[in-house]
Amino acid sequence: MPQPAQVTAAEISRLAGVTRATVSNWRRRHPDFPAPSGGTETSPAYDLSAVRAWLAGRGQLPDGSPADDLRNALRSDAPELAHRSRLLPLAVEASRLPDTDVVKAADSGDEQLSDWAGRTSRSYLMDMPGAWKVTYSPDDAGLLRVLLQCLVEEGAAQTLEVLAEGDGGDSRAGGAYRTPPPVAELMAALLRGAGEAYPGRVFDPACGMGGLLLAALGQGSREVSGQDVVETLAAHAAARLAVAARPADPHADAGSAAHAGTDADAGTVVQVRVGDSLRDDAFATSVADAVLCAPPYGHREWGHEDLAYDSRWVFGLPPKGESELAWVQHCLGHLTEGGRAVLLMPPGAALRPSGRRIRAEMVRRGALRAVVGLPPGVAVPLHIGLHLWILERQHPQAALPSTVLMVDAAGPESRTGDETDGRHSSTGWSTVRELVVGAWRDFDRHPEAFDPVQGVAQAVAVIDLLDEAVDLSPARHVRAVPVAAEPDELAETAYQVRGRLRRAATGLVTLTGGGVWPPAGAESRSWRTASVADLLRGDALTLLRAPTTVRTSGPARTGGDLPATLTARDVVTRRPASGEAEEEPSDGGVTVEVGDVVLPEMLHEGVGVARVVDARDAGHRLGRHLHLLRPDPTRLDPWFLAGFLAAEDNLNAASSGTSVVRVDPRRLRVPLLPLPEQQRYGQAFRHLHALRVAADLADRLADETARVLAAGLTGGALLPPEGPR
Repeated sequence: MPQPAQVTAAEISRLAGVTRATVSNWRRRHPDFPAPSGGTETSPAYDLSAVRAWLAGRGQLPDGSPADDLRNALRSDAPELAHRSRLLPLAVEASRLPDTDVVKAADSGDEQLSDWAGRTSRSYLMDMPGAWKVTYSPDDAGLLRVLLQCLVEEGAAQTLEVLAEGDGGDSRAGGAYRTPPPVAELMAALLRGAGEAYPGRVFDPACGMGGLLLAALGQGSREVSGQDVVETLAAHAAARLAVAARPADPHADAGSAAHAGTDADAGTVVQVRVGDSLRDDAFATSVADAVLCAPPYGHREWGHEDLAYDSRWVFGLPPKGESELAWVQHCLGHLTEGGRAVLLMPPGAALRPSGRRIRAEMVRRGALRAVVGLPPGVAVPLHIGLHLWILERQHPQAALPSTVLMVDAAGPESRTGDETDGRHSSTGWSTVRELVVGAWRDFDRHPEAFDPVQGVAQAVAVIDLLDEAVDLSPARHVRAVPVAAEPDELAETAYQVRGRLRRAATGLVTLTGGGVWPPAGAESRSWRTASVADLLRGDALTLLRAPTTVRTSGPARTGGDLPATLTARDVVTRRPASGEAEEEPSDGGVTVEVGDVVLPEMLHEGVGVARVVDARDAGHRLGRHLHLLRPDPTRLDPWFLAGFLAAEDNLNAASSGTSVVRVDPRRLRVPLLPLPEQQRYGQAFRHLHALRVAADLADRLADETARVLAAGLTGGALLPPEGPR
């Protein structure tokens, strides 16, 4: 029998939408609070059902979503990722049935439901790694009902994301991590040649949960295949890809689609296998038009001794400590002639002395076409900037390329100065993507006539790379040009940026003054709160999201006809709307209005922020991965609302996930205060926002001033200042 589900104090705080300090107060002040049922003295655990009953009795249990209900059920019956994979065949097959059939099955008795789940899953068992071991019993009926409810109300993709939450410890211990969707999309986009159709067959030999192959399907690939050494991860990949490749109509004839990894209507083929790709290649006789891969790194036991004479090492046997170079050659071996691969690589693979001979051979024989340095923080491990290697399997009779593209997207991006206030525009990831894709396609179109992008991209001659170190780090080869060529011009530029910095610093100091912020009293103030879900039901708020569908007919509006898009990066960095609307959504999209409160869907490095739309933002289109809350101005002050929504404890209580932390806005809580008092708090939060903006401006100008002065000193255009410093 499954053990009763247990929760920690931190999980109770998230469940109730309160802080951990509040849970501690409950434990001390309420004798009827459930006693610990497990854990340790320092970290006790509590019976989930008892906690939920206690919270419900006090009116502290927020309305849960089907996804939350599934998470709670999994804590009890499938706490580990491996246990959850047994639900995958049922999730995939049930998602292909009409909702009425699924609801009818969920309403049946325990034995009938478990029998139905077994029959429904059986047709997919052979296509999912490890699924042949799956069985269901009447004891699983409760979990199965919650799963089916989530499928019907949240959809298959969201249900599979919930099942994928958990500790993939086997993969992380081996230096493998889930590739964030934006990075996966960029890698997939780099496979498309200028003016060419997207590669039809895409392969990932270390597919994990299938994120890169999902991105390839989204770009237009019709056949994807992958392999992973961890059976659980391969099973999740197979399920996610199967759902992504199925027909869009969930009520289509279930018999029209073949179940051997093929969607008959769409012609999409999905194959996922389990095994060590280097030692036991499940696709040894197969080649693909393109390869996407984020190989595990730092793995010394990859098979150096066993594979010493393997035919894949056409550029040389990789040293024991260079497993990444083994993966590079493995990927090249799976390409058709002219096919390309994009790999996410650790920066050490570009410069370690032990791999220089293999790197030299790859450069000499045209296998390496480009290296892209990404900014730190875009993918795990967050403290280093990873590289993208773009590879190509050359035709035997083709002329070997004479240059390799180096892109340093991690360095100072192209900066545009505003001569009136000195601010610089940076659009975050959208800028990185635009720079990388644009530079690669320009280079791919005319490699011999590529125009360098100052401080960002440079076509480096092969002969210049083949020195003693064969260092392929983009930062070494992409050199920034000095700000001004003449000493007088640079001195004038330095004078101007120093003046703007002094003005910005004066503004920042002014904002730090003002009146005293008095204490609330002997104890902190407390108040009754309402969840956003409650405020939505009471029509005090409206919650909006950007649509995901685009128009399929009629004239498309592009370029200057479309308003800019407010992106999640814009909200986090407090910058103006920077995104471009590539194509108009079918319903016109969501246009932001003055007084709207915009909240990112995901926490950025554990920190949340809420943005109040002002006249500068009004009229722009709401981007993806953002929640828009439109308050009734007669009942809620927008600055008051934004300030409390962005509180750290509030966001932590309403968030879920590990590597990607998502916020459920309906679980956020807001104090119930009269409108005049809300406005007092709102004025304070608006002042804090102005303080943050002024600090951002001063920080950017300080960096710009130091950069200009340092360039002048090192370039010989400026002299050190006279007099003591």
